[in-house]
Amino acid sequence: MKYNFKNISKLMLAFVVLGSAMSSCTKNFEEYNKNNNGLTDEDLAADGKDLVLFFKTAQMAIYNFSGGGDPNSYQLQQNLNADVFSGYFMSPTPFNSGQNNLNYAMVNGWNGEPFKVLYLDVIKSIDKLQKNGLDKNYPALGGAAKVIKVAAANRVTDIYGPIPYSKVGTSGDIPYDKQADLYTAFFKELDEATEALKSFNAQSPMTDKIEEIDLVYPNLDNQTRFKNWLKLANSLRLRLAVRIVKVDPQLAKAQAEKALDPANGGVIEANSENFKVKVPTDGTFSNPLWFISKNWADTRMNASLQSYMTGYGDPRISKYMEPVPVDKQTTGFAGKYIGIRTGAAGIEKDKYQMLSALNTGGSTPSFTATTAPILMTAAEVYFLRAEGALRSWANVGGTAKSLYEKGVETSFAQWGVSGLSAYLQDNTSKAAAYVDPFNASNNAAAPTNLTIQWNDAASNEEKLERIITQKWLAIFPEGQEAWSEFRRTGYPKLFPVAVNNSAGLIDTKIQIRRLPFPQNEYNTNAAEVQNAISLLGGADNGGTRLWWDVNKGNF
Repeated sequence: MKYNFKNISKLMLAFVVLGSAMSSCTKNFEEYNKNNNGLTDEDLAADGKDLVLFFKTAQMAIYNFSGGGDPNSYQLQQNLNADVFSGYFMSPTPFNSGQNNLNYAMVNGWNGEPFKVLYLDVIKSIDKLQKNGLDKNYPALGGAAKVIKVAAANRVTDIYGPIPYSKVGTSGDIPYDKQADLYTAFFKELDEATEALKSFNAQSPMTDKIEEIDLVYPNLDNQTRFKNWLKLANSLRLRLAVRIVKVDPQLAKAQAEKALDPANGGVIEANSENFKVKVPTDGTFSNPLWFISKNWADTRMNASLQSYMTGYGDPRISKYMEPVPVDKQTTGFAGKYIGIRTGAAGIEKDKYQMLSALNTGGSTPSFTATTAPILMTAAEVYFLRAEGALRSWANVGGTAKSLYEKGVETSFAQWGVSGLSAYLQDNTSKAAAYVDPFNASNNAAAPTNLTIQWNDAASNEEKLERIITQKWLAIFPEGQEAWSEFRRTGYPKLFPVAVNNSAGLIDTKIQIRRLPFPQNEYNTNAAEVQNAISLLGGADNGGTRLWWDVNKGNF
């Protein structure tokens, strides 16, 4: 973890914003919502400058590379948390003398970044636009802004549980909303978004700066652009519906069927419709995952991902990761794909950074400085629909088997790999055991006997494990969604943390369920944090389950 000073003016601006944030991200929101760049609201609104600035910032902050410490913010927002807890990545760097979130010795200073980014970069930006008349002047863009807000806020509530939402923007102490109410609010905002997006037509008002503004669906005619935003809104509704299926199955079914109703505009079905955020080409920003892997060597393949991909002979592995390079420390295993176990014992950076890194090298790297971070894919949506078919929901458009196989097919196409037929027909390959080349105490037996080929005779529980395991493989590298789905379903089965330094607060077998509330909120909004803990229904630590994480133990 280092600081990137490639644009000092933006970094200085970020420090101004962060200085305000130290007082509280949510308390006195109006005060901190003032511009920090010397321009008035009227200046920014002139000629659409506010649209360009704030709309872009909000999109880029969901998976944060929106400025000010890029890519440090993303590293704390996700890579040293959800990316590891999901089984995708692990750091070879023994941060904080080896006592850190990766072995459940939770670091207070790491746990506030997702919270801060939501309020100061996403909600702040969208609030500015709405006060400047976005919904009235450009209703379709207003609908897209609501989709961005829900996508970002959903990630954050699924990290902490209760968060401030309905009262953000009011003065004084800001109360937290319980998670059930947050999901209700999200569905309502998606209702508003879809209505605005459905009504867009050639006569609808639209700024001539749309290509500067829209980083998700650039280079399209506006009719196609907003059809895609509508599909994204419906796909996000489907994701949220599936998330709550164990705690509120009736609401989940109703919202999923609403999302999938063809009359509402459809869902993402093609890779050209994937939800990804273009990296601006001015040289100021970069894909933060690429940066911390390529330039800092702070993230490497997780042993769980290696276990499934090598065990299954998954051809996507060469697109995701690089084999171990030839070096005096890698004699005997160079050329293989080897990851690092979560919370591994004996981490030494000079050794473990030699293990499989993100695919950033060679003549055709999958990840470069300008690779657009992907937040939702057509493959994920097919797997969501497959689970819906398994639950006998309407409008899913296929059987569980056909949608499962379409999800794998769409992922293979996304990554440009062949061998689909043989992969789908493989009923023998299983996840592999893990062997740490440097420290045998980190070794682990294979986590599951699950195979790839669909089996109509299997139990619903086995079918669900198959769907979620392939969804997990397909949505890489989006660790936040992968971690949430692991907590909801228990799948894929991941290697447990090798060393657990939580002092008994987090169960090794069950694994981490959430991040604690930020220390800054305790310092500035203490009474409301205590109320939030009561809404959470358990202690404010990583072992407490969220509202939707009910662990019913079966399909």
